[in-house]
Amino acid sequence: MKQPKVIFLDAVGTLFGVRTTVGQIYADLAQRYGIEVSSDILEREFIQAFSDSPPLVFPGINSQEIPEQEFNWWLTIAQRVFQQAGVFDKFIDFRDFFEELYIYFASDEPWIVYPEVKTTLHNWQQQGVQLGIISNFDSRLYFVLPALGLDKYFQSVTISSQAGAAKPSQEIFLQALKKHNCQPQEACHIGDSRKEDFEGATAVGLKGVLIQRSL
Repeated sequence: MKQPKVIFLDAVGTLFGVRTTVGQIYADLAQRYGIEVSSDILEREFIQAFSDSPPLVFPGINSQEIPEQEFNWWLTIAQRVFQQAGVFDKFIDFRDFFEELYIYFASDEPWIVYPEVKTTLHNWQQQGVQLGIISNFDSRLYFVLPALGLDKYFQSVTISSQAGAAKPSQEIFLQALKKHNCQPQEACHIGDSRKEDFEGATAVGLKGVLIQRSL
């Protein structure tokens, strides 16, 4: 494949990851609310709850209503995590706790950019390659990217909650390609999920690149 016109990348797990674990972050904040619970248990329950959840998509929803839908989607997951951990009923006001948690994940604090990312993105920019993000994330990504110093590298950001489709659906890839007036064979997509990123991209005709992170 010659130099692609566009390189798309996944966000979480590809460009940046959680600095510790989701379970640890949940446990640390819960402790401030007087709740003692094992971070390992919360991590296990989060992985299960996240895996069991429907895609983060809201087709047919007015764009102004999407942020509330995103919030409620994550609230449902968090409620299940703490219910399964057996401590949900210990919260005086779980929604108050969750609002702080939700805002926290919109900042740079819980995230770490992988070491080679910025240099690689800069090099691609210098080569004239357009860059875009395709992510099954929510609109907090628009706050996280500048907080991590990553927004300046990307010409487009396509997220499932706004696209009405989530990877590996072809629709989200097609929407991203349209933003660059690009044919599938002119682009590649890099991500850490075989199903969502590699298989999703190749099914549309993009070159899929699967990466594995140790963090």
